[in-house]
Amino acid sequence: MFPNTLETRRLLLRRPVPGDADLIFRAYAQDPEVTRYLVWIPHTSVETTRNFISDCENRWENLLAFPYIITRKDDNELLGMIEIRPNRHRADFGFVLARAHWATGVMPEAISALIEITLAQTLIYRMEATCDLDNKASARALEKAGLSREGLLRRYIVHPNISSEPRDSLLYAITK
Repeated sequence: MFPNTLETRRLLLRRPVPGDADLIFRAYAQDPEVTRYLVWIPHTSVETTRNFISDCENRWENLLAFPYIITRKDDNELLGMIEIRPNRHRADFGFVLARAHWATGVMPEAISALIEITLAQTLIYRMEATCDLDNKASARALEKAGLSREGLLRRYIVHPNISSEPRDSLLYAITK
């Protein structure tokens, strides 16, 4: 359904492998600022990241979701991750980017590549993503990639690094 790799002008998106755990842990998984608006807490050990990679492999094998490592093509540096989760006629996605690469245009480029390959699927007509109401950087990345803001989802998702209660989120989507 989804290719093992995707290429853009500057980026290579590829399936995660066990050897990525140390790089992910160092690049962003333990960074409280990066994980602030995510649904998981910062990793306290590389073992947690190894377990995460194992889970990524299982999602690929069972066709439940398709997580991609984002690397820079020219030097293969690990920049972040993006994951697509198909569900019948639509798909949602989420992403994370190492702090050192914020505001460089990496994420809109990766999102655009994922949109192109996903909406090329015969049965998928809609892609959507949410972000915390206060997460201006993610909202901007979604807009730059061509998604439209469709609404506000009240008390929609728990971001445990901010609060144990559900927070308001913005809904973005693009259709074919």
